[in-house]
Amino acid sequence: MFETLILMLDATMRVSTPLIFAALAGLYSERAGIVDIGLEGKILGSAFAAAAAAAVFGSAWIGLCFGILASVGLAMIHGFACITHRGDHIVSGVAINTIVAGLTVTLSMHWFGMGGQTPALVGDARFLDITFPFADAMESVPIIGQIYSNLLSGHNILVYLAFIMVPVTYWVIYKTRFGLRLRAVGENPHAVDTAGISVSFIRYRALIICGILCGLAGAYLSTAHNAGFLKDMSAGKGYMALAALIFGKWRPVPVLLACLLFGFLDAVAVRMQGVVIPGIGEVPVQAIEVLPYVLTVLLLAGFIGKAIGPKAIGRPYVKERA
Repeated sequence: MFETLILMLDATMRVSTPLIFAALAGLYSERAGIVDIGLEGKILGSAFAAAAAAAVFGSAWIGLCFGILASVGLAMIHGFACITHRGDHIVSGVAINTIVAGLTVTLSMHWFGMGGQTPALVGDARFLDITFPFADAMESVPIIGQIYSNLLSGHNILVYLAFIMVPVTYWVIYKTRFGLRLRAVGENPHAVDTAGISVSFIRYRALIICGILCGLAGAYLSTAHNAGFLKDMSAGKGYMALAALIFGKWRPVPVLLACLLFGFLDAVAVRMQGVVIPGIGEVPVQAIEVLPYVLTVLLLAGFIGKAIGPKAIGRPYVKERA
């Protein structure tokens, strides 16, 4: 029983990693007043760029850099539409998702001729798991040894980075001057502008951070969690990250807990494949695949209460003239 729980928690950490990156990305963006439906597109675009570059150069780190560049580029397009031209945030985000979904498949077919996939990544082209010191020796130790060897040890560097980013984000948002200005821009941009601070500059910086984090999420999917790019491999994780962001009410630690919850539901769904339920029989694969999304909707609808986002979110800022 305990071993099964450890395996479930281990799977939860792996599945939650892209959700954590993407949800924190959305936190920076929406705290600055920018609605970012385009998280899904940035994750997918960075996953393709990372896998393609890793396949060509044979280095996961080069792939990661290309993935981040692709994601930041998409974030700047979103910023150009929403900040510079004061366009509709939802329309811009949906456009990015739609374009990236088609562009990644088209480019992969043109460059690699593998039906919308990239070549399988091996060796240094992937982020490999890290084994902690004495993990093998402690595996036989009850409880503590199993937690150390099978839960904490054996993940790749991006998994650990995702969890490190939560306290880093908390510190940036609540303990730095940039974080104070970021929150102020999301609440009352006119007051920030009156203080002589550029609202647009703060929002663009928030979107750059958002792009970097989405780049990490996408690169994780294609060069760490999987061994290459697959069509639509983001599988709605950007939307689930937005749900986690709302569930966590735009605060880093509750957002982390929401991502872990959604990841746990996904891990449970995987474990239920092939399980025979008395009176029902074997659970259909389709029901298993849709379970995490249905539970996400139910949790959002019934348990978070009224979630109030930043006051200026989604509103185009027009500078007042003297």
